[in-house]
Amino acid sequence: MSKINKFIGAHVSAQGGVSNAIENAKNINARAFAIFTKNQRRWDSKPLEEEEILKFKKLLKESGIFPDYVLPHNSYLHNLGSPDPEKREKSFNAFVDEMERCNLLGLNKINMHPGSHLNEISVDECIKFIADGINKAHKKVPNVVVVLENTAGQGSNIGSKFSEIGKIIELIEDKSRIGVCIDTCHTLASGYELKDEEGYNKTFDEFEKYIGFKYLKGVHLNDSMFDTGSKKDRHQSIGKGKLGEEFFIRFMNDSRFDNIPIILETIDNTIWKEEIEYLYSLIK
Repeated sequence: MSKINKFIGAHVSAQGGVSNAIENAKNINARAFAIFTKNQRRWDSKPLEEEEILKFKKLLKESGIFPDYVLPHNSYLHNLGSPDPEKREKSFNAFVDEMERCNLLGLNKINMHPGSHLNEISVDECIKFIADGINKAHKKVPNVVVVLENTAGQGSNIGSKFSEIGKIIELIEDKSRIGVCIDTCHTLASGYELKDEEGYNKTFDEFEKYIGFKYLKGVHLNDSMFDTGSKKDRHQSIGKGKLGEEFFIRFMNDSRFDNIPIILETIDNTIWKEEIEYLYSLIK
């Protein structure tokens, strides 16, 4: 296993304390994992206790999983691109709090959905608000890289087109602290073909053109219940959706996805261990 450059895990539960996530990751033989550092559906939460921070760091070190392969996800409530100044400010403050949590835990990334224009402002204006928020957050919290996730094309969400993410990155002042997470279900749903070799190559050529693999900091590896261009964010277990085994073989043998956290958010957590084992078995 030591020669394998793919670091696969899942978005594991941190219920009862963030340190519990490490045991949950070990139980599925994960080499990477994602967590929420607080309740993702609430604005406020109590600060992390010093004892819990120390326990998390100790257990992480003992687990053999490096901080580079942990990809925390921020709250679903945040919208740095909101047309409403008050909601934008509320989102910014909550986002900074989550960045601080990551920094306290010794983690160097935070994964986020870019934001939504809510059909009230232009895409470009929304992109500017998002970039402004990230630039301000960078000045408040050190060390943590903001990792933008591509979206499925639902509603007024920014980020279903690689070009939109590229425009946000262009406006970021500290390029060393911005990155991208590709969600494979979202990519297919938003209209990028991944199921055959031609589509796969074309999609990642476009990713390189508009974003660049130098910014790739993680992957959410999910199969999809719905087909190309559905604009439906419905994840499926590996090999049980529309992507097909050929995609996963191609992905697992593509060195562009080496040495970054690869996170399952598939729908049946009881088979994550088997899914991880299966994915490693595809490496030639």
